[in-house]
Amino acid sequence: MPKTVGILALQGGFEAHAKILRRLGATPREVRTEADLAGLDALIIPGGESTVMTLGIARENLAEPLRALIGQGTPTLGTCAGMIMLDRDHLGMLDVRTERNAFGRQLHSFEADLEIQGQPIHAVFIRAPWVADVGADVEVLARVDEHPVAVRQGNVIAVAFHPELAGETHLHELLLSSNGR
Repeated sequence: MPKTVGILALQGGFEAHAKILRRLGATPREVRTEADLAGLDALIIPGGESTVMTLGIARENLAEPLRALIGQGTPTLGTCAGMIMLDRDHLGMLDVRTERNAFGRQLHSFEADLEIQGQPIHAVFIRAPWVADVGADVEVLARVDEHPVAVRQGNVIAVAFHPELAGETHLHELLLSSNGR
């Protein structure tokens, strides 16, 4: 049965995620209001600008509905700013503290080859965060220069990069194969 995957679409790169999901046989749904969360099998919080996302989530009163959806076990993927949005200081769904623009400004964007669960991943880092503090229940999946850039806690995977810009499908496949809800 095809899965319906919500993509937070208040700001940021949601369409590239939708293309990958369609290619994998899933049905993407843009999420802008609480009603858009109904019946989702999984959720993606994409990259973008975390301050603008925070304001959009507040404007649409989405913080509590998002916390409830993720808290009930819905498989969730956060990429770049999505990782920031899931941390302790924002939605609080990951026991991590992230540092915004940790690798530097736009000029310092870069690409790197990583390995996540034995799978090679080409990662595109654009004004990327890293995880500055990791809680005890958080599994670090990948690092760059000793800084965690991919983590998992329960039903939530978050990465500091943009797999969708590199055409990488492994993380989306993990999301679709999760046994959340």
